[in-house]
Amino acid sequence: MIEPSGGWWPLALALLIGYVLGSIPFGLVLTRLTGAGDIRRIGSGNIGATNVLRTGRKGLALATLLLDAAKGGLPVALALAWAGPEAAAVAGAGAIVGHCFPVWLGFKGGKGVATAAGVVLVLTPLVLVLILVAFVAIVWATRWVSLGSITAAALAPIVAWLVGDPTAAGLYVLIAAIVILKHRENIGRLLRGQENRLSFGGRPAS
Repeated sequence: MIEPSGGWWPLALALLIGYVLGSIPFGLVLTRLTGAGDIRRIGSGNIGATNVLRTGRKGLALATLLLDAAKGGLPVALALAWAGPEAAAVAGAGAIVGHCFPVWLGFKGGKGVATAAGVVLVLTPLVLVLILVAFVAIVWATRWVSLGSITAAALAPIVAWLVGDPTAAGLYVLIAAIVILKHRENIGRLLRGQENRLSFGGRPAS
């Protein structure tokens, strides 16, 4: 590992790089490039993979999912190799904030789930496996992607603490707060029983 010369600037640089990479709106870019339209005017208006699936293009949704995860994992991996776990956590925070509040889109971005998965994959792969099991189980049982996402986000800091990584746990508290905040409308619909359910045939069911 290359040691930075010291001070606060490595953390600031990690935050900036994380934010810039995280703010790339892949869902919007891909749907426009492929002629699927402006994803912000389709379905929920969200730029993430679940809403891209509402265009009926599974491959496009998968590409969005992978790229959104990569823009979370890449800055974390770079910061981890260059300056250590603290900088990696800061880069992860920057990536999540960039995805959810991108300056290029008037700070109206996605909900952070795929990008968070990329961050967790690089920092704590075991934690990702465990919360992914919870996510899949909940989505399979209820067909509510939002409920699975919220639950996984809430579990992440707890699991990270239990496996002995307090630095990651602290970051995951922030991520969980942002993910839950971005899902506040979904939470309201869940409480009213009006949330859309995912169809395992491909498109989200109404």
